[in-house]
Amino acid sequence: MSVMELSQLDLLEAEGIHVMREVAAEFERPALLFSGGKDSIVMVKLAEKAFWPGKIPFPLVHVDTGHNFHEVLAFRDWRVEDLGARLVVGLVQDDIDAGRVTEIPGGLRNPLQTTTLLRTIEENRFDAVFGGARRDEEKARAKERFFSFRDAFGQWDPKNQRPELWNLYNGKHNPGEHIRVFPLSNWTELDIWRYIVREKIEIPSIYYAHEREVFERDGMLLGVTEVSQPKPHEKVTTRTVRYRTVGDASCTGAVASPAATPEEVLAEVAVTRLTERGATRADDRASEAAMEDRKKEGYF
Repeated sequence: MSVMELSQLDLLEAEGIHVMREVAAEFERPALLFSGGKDSIVMVKLAEKAFWPGKIPFPLVHVDTGHNFHEVLAFRDWRVEDLGARLVVGLVQDDIDAGRVTEIPGGLRNPLQTTTLLRTIEENRFDAVFGGARRDEEKARAKERFFSFRDAFGQWDPKNQRPELWNLYNGKHNPGEHIRVFPLSNWTELDIWRYIVREKIEIPSIYYAHEREVFERDGMLLGVTEVSQPKPHEKVTTRTVRYRTVGDASCTGAVASPAATPEEVLAEVAVTRLTERGATRADDRASEAAMEDRKKEGYF
């Protein structure tokens, strides 16, 4: 009798599908955070597989800062229409206009997302929210478990996490509380790209090499956009770059790269020694504990 063996990628896929099915069975109003970035795209692919031949049984949610890359928003809208899914968009601008958050002129909007996310969860009464965070991305995210309990204020206590022995997940919560769910917890950036290559998944074009006007700031290459403008002493050049991660255009740096296909990106990621967020996200550089502090307040 032959022994059936699963590859590492098969095991990760099965794990993610199992987590998604658990949430669909256990919660009344789940939702999936979908920004149009590669991790959320892979999550959507897992959801498609988990519930095929039916449609994904929960809405997709995007917290829109207003500083997103245009290519990513266009891809988001195309993918949602292709899926026939419902998209819920929480606008940071609405919270700025209502005075719930204060925007610092010339500052980043990324830290303001927490208020909009919590408002969107409350207004739609979501009791479980899928996020695409991976443990390899950042120190605070390495502390997360698959099911991450959030109290009535949306806050996370890293010292009071529930055990997950034998792949059993405790989703118990009171009204007003919710659970963040991370089906990609055990994936790495390399796994994501291996899966994109294997499944032939479409992703936004800015993940691949293209020519773009950029300027250097704090060791990062920022693209010239309406929300990221060079200072007088910062020289603008046209370079061949791609993006490893796609947060706000105002704080996400590109990397010089000739990798123009999924296979070429995969080969490039396989030899890198810098995490994607540590290398290209200004919002994570505020302090060693920047991400953990934000997560305690309710961030993704």
